[in-house]
Amino acid sequence: MTSKPDLLQQIRIVLCQTSHPGNIGAAARAMKTMGMHQLVLVKPKSFPHADATAMASGADDLLVNAKICETLPEALEGCTLVIGMSARRREFSHELLSARDGALRAIGAAHSEKVAIVFGTEMSGLSNEELNHCQLQSMIHANPEYSSLNLAAAVQVFSYELRMAALDNPSPTITPQQPLATSEDIERFYVHMEETLIGIGFLDPEYPKRLMQRIRRLFGRAALEKEEVNILRGILSATQDPRPPASKK
Repeated sequence: MTSKPDLLQQIRIVLCQTSHPGNIGAAARAMKTMGMHQLVLVKPKSFPHADATAMASGADDLLVNAKICETLPEALEGCTLVIGMSARRREFSHELLSARDGALRAIGAAHSEKVAIVFGTEMSGLSNEELNHCQLQSMIHANPEYSSLNLAAAVQVFSYELRMAALDNPSPTITPQQPLATSEDIERFYVHMEETLIGIGFLDPEYPKRLMQRIRRLFGRAALEKEEVNILRGILSATQDPRPPASKK
């Protein structure tokens, strides 16, 4: 059995604010054993580090080529599907998938799109803000009486599921007629939306409640095309600067 490198290479593993460099190395090793090579680090506490190299155990090339970013949006640039790994259900949760189903969705999208799988810090996992940048949430169904997985172990489990999904080579889950909007396109849209809602008095920045979180969840289900985002932003611009309709002669 051989993997489908064209699909696996469309997927990046993103580690957010990793505290211990040894976990970065162990995660790199876990990825390489499953044929994955795109590692992205968001504000790691200590990297490069000898502990990372030691724990990589031959996966040094992933560490050398790892992309280091200051923010999660930077790490997600170019991706049209982002899956956040978290065992904690949130009050306004995304669609929640098992690791197996999450991997199937990722590989299905990887036929034509770039995908990111996002893991949070070792102590608390993904924050609500970090999860807001994801379209889906996936979890590893561990023993409910002891469900705490080491970061590298979680990367290993999900990387294995990705490899098995790639071997099965499922049909594409996203078959857009037009290019899908990237993560950065969507983030600019959310910023524009928030500015507009504040400007028209619909959103009170002092008491925002969960409005933008609900809006993110709403549009996160839509798999927006780039042109659709342009249309929505055009509507927002017209709302910010309304003009009377042209008079009919």
